[in-house]
Amino acid sequence: MADGALALLQNCELGIRQVNPRQYVAHVPELCNLEVWFQRPKDIVSKLLSGHLDLGIVGYDTVSEHAQGHEELILVHDALGFGKCRLSLAIQNDGVYKNICTLDELATMPQWTTEKPLRIATGYTHLGKTFAKEKGLKHVTFSTADGALEAAPAMGIADAILDLVSSGTTLQENNLKELEGGLVLESQGVLAANKKALIQRGDLLEILHEMLERLEAHLKAVGEFRVTAHMRGNSAQEVAEKIFMQADFPGFQGPTVSPVHWENNGEVKVGYYAIVICVPKHQLYNSVCQLRAAGGSGVLVSPLTYIFDEEPSRWSKLLDQLNL
Repeated sequence: MADGALALLQNCELGIRQVNPRQYVAHVPELCNLEVWFQRPKDIVSKLLSGHLDLGIVGYDTVSEHAQGHEELILVHDALGFGKCRLSLAIQNDGVYKNICTLDELATMPQWTTEKPLRIATGYTHLGKTFAKEKGLKHVTFSTADGALEAAPAMGIADAILDLVSSGTTLQENNLKELEGGLVLESQGVLAANKKALIQRGDLLEILHEMLERLEAHLKAVGEFRVTAHMRGNSAQEVAEKIFMQADFPGFQGPTVSPVHWENNGEVKVGYYAIVICVPKHQLYNSVCQLRAAGGSGVLVSPLTYIFDEEPSRWSKLLDQLNL
């Protein structure tokens, strides 16, 4: 999680400067009066709730487990795009579980009783118990466990595990399988804040506004490309109409068509027009082909770094939450 957070901030030109890699405190040169502390995920949440921290980047799974809907913690950005995983229920792939593939099948196995309940090892007891209640599961107990949960079923100390899954490779390598219907939540990195601190401190709001603008602009630009081409035409209107007739890539608000000026015997003329469009990566090659088919030449492609809106939507939502 830390590596993903550091990489994201670096991509937003908010690189963290650490004098000594062994130190737990650092700062961001681009933002004055901002001190950065490296903490364990659950400690970040607890210190946000207590007011010892103002802002925190952590996984949504950790927020859900340890904040438990506490109103003092606000999710400023709920999709930072890194650390994506899911909290899911898994069982062994052999023995009595060989033909068990769904949560309902596991829950209705006859061996589970009040005296001998289904034992689930997890580091997410709050989320696990809430999930079990919502699903109407009976005869279930949860045991707190950290570390390599995948070994618990094989060791006989649990019948199932509730843990974070990314690719699923670790489960497969330990002879485990996810259960259909056993997904508790999807998780990724989020930006959380202490509500009281945001209300009381205008300087903190200013810092957060800049951070949010940079984050939103960068994340919106990820996977987007700017494509520029030249096209002959008598007017910008004529070129635009030709594009719309032969292609389907209007860009964010429509293609940009601008005159390209050149000098001939001291006279400035317009014979070409520059077309600029923005397209996602999976449409890039087809868009280039369509531009050339419409008469475009000299096609240039460059990745976008930022796309700034007039105001980030999450900023407006935050102000509403704070009644500001």
